[in-house]
Amino acid sequence: MQFPESWLREFCNPPISTAELAELLTMSGMEVEETRPAAPAFSGIVVAQVLSVAQHANADKLKVCEVDAGTGATLQIVCGAPNVRAGIRVPCALVGAQLPPAEDDGKPFVIKLGKLRGVESQGMLCSARELKLSDDHGGLLILADDAPVGADIRTHLQLDDTIFTLKLTPNGAWPERVRHRA
Repeated sequence: MQFPESWLREFCNPPISTAELAELLTMSGMEVEETRPAAPAFSGIVVAQVLSVAQHANADKLKVCEVDAGTGATLQIVCGAPNVRAGIRVPCALVGAQLPPAEDDGKPFVIKLGKLRGVESQGMLCSARELKLSDDHGGLLILADDAPVGADIRTHLQLDDTIFTLKLTPNGAWPERVRHRA
């Protein structure tokens, strides 16, 4: 069974660390198998709204998007996602953003000002897969219509959390060490 630490702390929030909380749960009979971050490290990614979408003049599968990322200026971003359309809110990696590495032992992928088929791109619109939040690569990660433009995506999606994995026994029996205490 998995649950976020923040969910547990909504019910009771003892002034102890994550590691101490995991140990306390284990000693009370709910064996914590693993704790892990809810999301990998990345930075410089904000909520953005796609304002307009136009076909790229030199590429059939690319679109040129005008995007409001809360920076005070409209950004031009070239995007190949099949689900990009005007009006949606999506994660946007600004120039200088660091995305999770493609490989576990790799370096973060840094977003730079670039040109795609001759058109300047001032960032990158992101899928859940590019942020390592899921394996789904069917298109951009579409956020709620009320997601605040310019908000840090880690804060908005509550990604600075810890996921607890509890070991469950098939018959619901208590672990051996707990039965001996009773």
